Amino acid sequence: MEVKSGDCPPGYKQTEVGVIPEEWEIKPLFSLSTEIGDGIHSTPNYIKSSEFYFVNGNNLVNDRISITDSTMCVSESEYKTLRKNLTDRTLLLSINGTIGNLAFYNGEQVVLGKSAAYINVAKTGSRTFISYCLKNRPTSLFFENELTGTTIRNLSLQSLRNTPVPLPPTIEEQRAIAGALSDVDALIGALDQLIAKKLNLKQAAMQQLLTGQKRLPSFHGEWGVKRLGDVFSISAGKSKSAYVVIGGRYWVVDMGSVSRDGRLIVSKGTNYQGDFLKAGDLVMPKDDIGGGNIIGKVGYIDADDTYVLGDHVYCLRANVGDPLFLCYVINGHKTNNALRKKVIGSAQLGLGRKSVEEQEIPFPLPTEQTAIAEVLSDMDAELAALTQRRDKTRAIKQGMMQELLTGRVRLTKLKIENG
Repeated sequence: MEVKSGDCPPGYKQTEVGVIPEEWEIKPLFSLSTEIGDGIHSTPNYIKSSEFYFVNGNNLVNDRISITDSTMCVSESEYKTLRKNLTDRTLLLSINGTIGNLAFYNGEQVVLGKSAAYINVAKTGSRTFISYCLKNRPTSLFFENELTGTTIRNLSLQSLRNTPVPLPPTIEEQRAIAGALSDVDALIGALDQLIAKKLNLKQAAMQQLLTGQKRLPSFHGEWGVKRLGDVFSISAGKSKSAYVVIGGRYWVVDMGSVSRDGRLIVSKGTNYQGDFLKAGDLVMPKDDIGGGNIIGKVGYIDADDTYVLGDHVYCLRANVGDPLFLCYVINGHKTNNALRKKVIGSAQLGLGRKSVEEQEIPFPLPTEQTAIAEVLSDMDAELAALTQRRDKTRAIKQGMMQELLTGRVRLTKLKIENG
């Protein structure tokens, strides 16, 4: 809701972070904290392994401190010398390079680097409420306007201390708002975990079903092996960049139209009528300037006369077999890994047509191919539905943050929780 100064609805006022209720205040972050500082600016003495970690802003992920195999360690004595005053009221924020990543400090034994700041929230406020304010869009815009540096962006401690925070009049209302948003975060987290579980199940199913390690009921007998050149007619497209238009009736399929996990992703419209792909065609990037991660993957064409073949991709049109099964086989780890080993080049990686034609794949009877494809397709549909639900919930959360953290919507029943 954009409201010009002097044009506020009754009971609201215009502030530097937008329109808020009259009884709310705008306070600088330092007035809500007992201490704000950053990590050490020197290089510690690293050791191979310990229980004490050196973390920077890139270790702050999804409200947690992320410790990985590449995270550096320090000795206990180094930790005791260099540690900051972190408590159960501390928030950590990335202020150098990537700006705004946030984590709750929960007693981890860490030494902070200079790209991580710490904010010790005063007991008069809710730590969780403040964390949501720091992730809200008005704060992101404030940070953006305060950044210095060109190659590496930096948010100064002074700017962080002066960050304006919209504040309800009572800690109970802060906690109620934080509780409502935390409930949505919990739902998003549960959906993320379910998606990860379903994805692992699908990967296991692909490994077993696409190699014949596990057979579906009623299917027996040995599988055959065929070359891709015997299964597909393989052709390459020409550039359609001159025909790309906004709002075109069709989609251009080129090097950027297949994702790393083998999904069709299109964004370039065209009205060019020719070189149409058919339902069941597979498109395979043959060139890549981004490290070769998409080479050898295939996207599945799901409709006739909708997609136009562009450059840097092969069209694989099946002469035998179930196209969807063949798509899963090629995108499976074994076949895709074999194709990637055939890539040549340095600055721009490429996969020759002969290398594709000579690649062998397992080839069961068409009826078993279709049955396997149906099982995996059902798994994909379930994953897509869960992902759509998760993404919709995230969008709802963003809307809730805009409404609740500016007081546009007030919670009628305050929910008190530990801040």
